[in-house]
Amino acid sequence: MLSGPRIRLRKATPPLSLPRKGTFVVGILILVLGFYILVPVVLILINSFNVASIGEPSQWSLDNWRFAFAEPAVFVALRNTFLIFGLYTAISFPVAVAIAWTLARTNIAWSHALEFAFWISFMIPTISVTIGWTLLLDPGIGFLNKLVELLPLTDARPFNIYSVEGIIWVHLMANATSGKVMLLTPAFRNMNLAMEEAARVSGASNLRTAIRVTLPLMTPAMVIVFMLQFVRIFQSFETEQILGTPIGFFIYSTKIYEFVRFFNPPEYGAATALASVTLLLIAVIYPTQRWLTSRRQYTTLSGQFKPGLIDLGRLKVPVFLAIVAVVLLLTVVPIVTVVVGSFMNRVGWFNVTPVWTLEHWQVVLTDRFFLKALRTTLVLSATTAIVSPLIFSVVAYIIVRTPWRGRGLLESILWTSSAVPGILAGLGLLWMFLGTPFLAPIYGTIFALLLVVTLQGQLTSTQLVKAAFLQIGSDMEEAARVSGAGWVRTYLRIWLPLIMPTLVLIGTLNFVFAAGATASIILLASRDTITLAILALEMMTHSDGKLLEEAGIVSLFIVAMTVTMAVVARTVGLRMSVSHNMRAQQEGAAEERTGLPVTGGALNRP
Repeated sequence: MLSGPRIRLRKATPPLSLPRKGTFVVGILILVLGFYILVPVVLILINSFNVASIGEPSQWSLDNWRFAFAEPAVFVALRNTFLIFGLYTAISFPVAVAIAWTLARTNIAWSHALEFAFWISFMIPTISVTIGWTLLLDPGIGFLNKLVELLPLTDARPFNIYSVEGIIWVHLMANATSGKVMLLTPAFRNMNLAMEEAARVSGASNLRTAIRVTLPLMTPAMVIVFMLQFVRIFQSFETEQILGTPIGFFIYSTKIYEFVRFFNPPEYGAATALASVTLLLIAVIYPTQRWLTSRRQYTTLSGQFKPGLIDLGRLKVPVFLAIVAVVLLLTVVPIVTVVVGSFMNRVGWFNVTPVWTLEHWQVVLTDRFFLKALRTTLVLSATTAIVSPLIFSVVAYIIVRTPWRGRGLLESILWTSSAVPGILAGLGLLWMFLGTPFLAPIYGTIFALLLVVTLQGQLTSTQLVKAAFLQIGSDMEEAARVSGAGWVRTYLRIWLPLIMPTLVLIGTLNFVFAAGATASIILLASRDTITLAILALEMMTHSDGKLLEEAGIVSLFIVAMTVTMAVVARTVGLRMSVSHNMRAQQEGAAEERTGLPVTGGALNRP
C-alpha cells in the first residue's frame, strides 16, 4: 500500500489576547491606591535603614534597628499593647454582639433611638472621653473620689484612673463598645426571619436560635469588625499617652511617639524601625479574614427576604434598662463632665474663688486659630463624607461581585495601609510629598489634607460595603440584567438602594474620622490648615495641662459637629433601611380584620 508524503500542519498562531476591560479598571485602582498607600510604607521601610537626618545624604546602616530593640522597654511596651487590646476586646466584643442583636432582632422599645445613642458615643472624641473620666476618677481631683470622701466614717479615694484598669475602662467608654455596636447592628437587621423561624418551629429557644443560627450567619460581619479592630492594635494613642505616661506605662504607639518627640535629636530612624514591625500583622490578618469569609455561603438578604422581630417577653424591661445604663455611661457622663469642667475657673478645684467662670469660652471663641480650624474641619469632614462612600462602594463591588484579575492584590493593598501607626504614616506621607515633584506644591494646603482624610477610611469603608454585598443575594441583580439593564443602571437602581444604609453609615464614620484626625495629618498641616483636633491636641500636650479647659471646649465643638451630622445621616438612613416593624404591623392589622393568625410577624415565644 502506497502512501503519499506526510504533510505536517502548522498550528495557527493564536491571536494576541488583550486584557479584559475589568483588568484595566483593577489595574488603575491598584496604581492609584498603591501609590498613595505603598509609597509611604516603602519610604518607612527604606528609611528605617537610613541613619542620616531628613534632608541629608542617605547613610545606610542597621544602627536604627539595633538602637530600637536594644531597650528592654520596647518589648515591655509590645506586651502592654497586646494586654490592653486583649482585655478590652474580650469585654467589649461579646457585649457589643449582645446589644446589636437586641437592637436589631428583638422588639425592645426605642431600638432605633438607642442605636443612635451608640452613634453619638462613637462620635465623641477619645480625648474628650479621657478628659471626662479623668475628672471623675482622678485620685486627687476626681469628682467621684470627692463624693466618696463626703461619706461618713471614710476618707478613702478608691478610684484611680491612672492604672491599667483605668485605661481599659476609658477604652470601653470611648469607642471599643459603641463602634462595634454601630458596625454590627445593620448586619443583624438584614437577617432573614425565615431562618430563625425554621429553628423555632423545631423547638429551639430564643437563646439557642441566636447561638446556632443567627451568630453563625453573622460570621462575615463579626469577622470583619474584629479584623478592623485587630489591624489597628497599634493605632491607640491618646488614652495611653494621657493615663499611662504618668505611671510609666507605655504601649507600642506611645513608645514610638517618645522616640520622635522626646529624644534630642528625634530618633526618626528608630521609630520607623519599630513601625516596620507592625507590617508583619498583615501576613496573618489578611489571609485569615479571606479564609473565614470565603469558606461558606452567608447570604441573608435576597428577593425572598422576610422581616420580623423576636418578642423578649418579661425580659423586655430589664434589658431595656440595662442598655439605657450603658448609653448613659458612654454619652451623658463624659459630655456633662467636660461641659461642667469648661465653666470652672480651674477644673477640679472647688476651693478657689470664683469657682465658675466664662473666661475659657471667651478665650476660645475669640481665638483666630480656632475660627480657622473650625472652617478647615468643616470642609475636610463634609467632603470626605460625600466622596468616600461612592468611591469605596465601587471598590468593594469589584472585590466581591466581579471575577476580574487583581482583586486579591487590590484588597491586600487596602489592608496593608492600616498596619502603619498614624504618626509614622504621617511621616511617610511627609517624605512622599516632599520627594515627589508634582505633589510638592500642594504640601501644607487643604488639598493635601483632603487627599489624606478621604483615603484614610478606605479599609473600613470597603470592608463594610463588602460585608453588605456578601449578605445580599445576586438574584435581584440577575433579574435586572435579564430585563436589559446595564451595569451602571443596575448599580444605581438595585445596588445603591440596597446598600444605602451602609453608605450612610460609612459617610458618617468618615466624617467622624476626618473631624478627629490628628496623627495622619499633623505633619502635613500648616498654621493655615490647622484642624480642631490638632488644636485640641496642642492645647493638651504643649501647655502642661494649663489649657485643659480650652481643650475640652474645642473637643465639644467636634462633638457638636459630628452629632449634627449623625442626626441628618440617621434620618436619611432610617428611611432607606429594611423595616421589620412595618411588616409586623401590617400582619397585626390583617389578623384584626380576619380573626386568623398570620405567620411571618414577630415571634411571640419568650
